[in-house]
Amino acid sequence: MRVISGSAKGRRLKSLEGKDVRPTTDKVKESVFNIIQFHIEGRRFLDLFSGSGQMGVEALSRGAKQAVFVDKSAAALKVIKANIEAAGLSEGARVINSDALSFLNSNCEKFDVAFLDPPYGAGILQSVLPYLSDNMNKGGLIICESPLKEELFEKIGDFTLDRNYHYGKIKISVYCVKDEC
Repeated sequence: MRVISGSAKGRRLKSLEGKDVRPTTDKVKESVFNIIQFHIEGRRFLDLFSGSGQMGVEALSRGAKQAVFVDKSAAALKVIKANIEAAGLSEGARVINSDALSFLNSNCEKFDVAFLDPPYGAGILQSVLPYLSDNMNKGGLIICESPLKEELFEKIGDFTLDRNYHYGKIKISVYCVKDEC
């Protein structure tokens, strides 16, 4: 894994170890950032289910004002902090040890872009998405990575599913507020 673009371009990032780890591929990451390229600079980015933190690091490298990394795994938090430090992006980063629902229910800040890539096949996106819209700015984007066949909501709060992108067995779903996309 590496940072694809921006101030930390080319920096190698650590990944979590284990058979249950499924980092976002560089191809999918590059595609996501091509989709949201005009929604990053100077904005607040939420990397929910951060894992290695590579999506939030990429956002900071590309000019995000702040990236908030949320994960409940102690091993993930250690890797996230190491990756932020290695990329030289500590100033705009905030790492939070929490499960997604607890974070979303207690958070009082708004985000411009949220990226969610929870463990596949457990229905986690369906349980978290209804709580996310209250944590988003009206002109924001919600990006979900899921298995191709996983059904997601058409609407969450004021946000509507705008489009899906397919990359092999992976689906990227983009939500926005209509008239703000």
